[in-house]
Amino acid sequence: MATYKEIQGDVKKYHKKSIKTCWIAHVKEVNSIDMRKSPNRISLTSRVHPCPENVRPIIEESMRRLGMLP
Repeated sequence: MATYKEIQGDVKKYHKKSIKTCWIAHVKEVNSIDMRKSPNRISLTSRVHPCPENVRPIIEESMRRLGMLP
C-alpha cells in the first residue's frame, strides 16, 4: 500500500497539483480502504477539510496507478 507522501508525489508529478493528506484520508474512507484511527482526530463522524469534488478523481487515479484501487 502506498504512503500518503507517495500519493502526494504521484499527483504532483502527473497533475502539478499539491494535495492535503486529509483529502487522501477522505478518499480512502469513501472507497472503503482500511485506515488507522488518528489520535488527534477531533470527531469520528465529520471532517474539517473534506476532499473537493474536483480533486477526488485525481487522487483516485493516483491510487489506481499505485495499486490501491482496482
